[in-house]
Amino acid sequence: MLRTLSATRYAVPLREGGSLPAVVEGVVGNGKPELFVTKFLGAGQGAKALIAEIIVGLLAQRLGLRVPEIALVDLPESFGRTERDEEIQDILKASVGLNVGLHYLDGAFNFNPVSCMEFVSPRLAADIVWLDAFTTNIDRTVRNPNMMVFDRKLWLIDHGAALYFHHDWPSMNSDKARGPFEMIRSHVLLPYATEMEEADERLAKQLTDDVILEILNAIPDELLMHAPHGTEAPFKSAKENRDAYGSFFSDRLSGERLFAAEAVRARQAIDLNSIEQLPYRR
Repeated sequence: MLRTLSATRYAVPLREGGSLPAVVEGVVGNGKPELFVTKFLGAGQGAKALIAEIIVGLLAQRLGLRVPEIALVDLPESFGRTERDEEIQDILKASVGLNVGLHYLDGAFNFNPVSCMEFVSPRLAADIVWLDAFTTNIDRTVRNPNMMVFDRKLWLIDHGAALYFHHDWPSMNSDKARGPFEMIRSHVLLPYATEMEEADERLAKQLTDDVILEILNAIPDELLMHAPHGTEAPFKSAKENRDAYGSFFSDRLSGERLFAAEAVRARQAIDLNSIEQLPYRR
């Protein structure tokens, strides 16, 4: 499902986030060089952030939302050794092997809720809010929207902070999986998500058990079993870890879907008189 890019050149560091991603050039087989914005295994939250990028990005794509192509980026031991920045050198040394990248969108610009709402319909806003509530994504706020505009279309990026429950697997249970996501009230698109009930009814049907399984099978065992130095992987096998993610999503989609109901309540609580909404243009 995911292509694997052999990294050949560290092109440009990106210092907007704390995890120091970078634009990396690489090739697939004998193909032409391509650029991917790459998140590194040795930075930030490590493998968990990369797993979240894969899962949430693929979920978004299956729901018809635009996410740049997701690929695995394989770093050789010699990669980036000429980089002068010691912090970057340390990250690259700790990232030998598989990492995760999003295809570089040349000419894209950051989404701004003041000037870019013409690219967001009420339906699109509701779909994105639903996805982020479903995946407990805390990082789509006014301060940090993690969306870009490319070719006059809205694209979603940077999902490493989603699925934050997987940083503490022992505390996860069915009740917590079914629980609401109260931080959805800070979502940058919530004021414009006027079709939440319809989005919930439509999108939940698309995420069948087979779809979820296909997405989870796209995660390399190497990432699922990765553990920082001095720690142990949370599960004895990659299959057990996939099963745990599968159980979370199955529980979350079952019954009343409290995460969607909470988003509806949060949306209804907004004082729309305080929002200057620009018209959506098709």
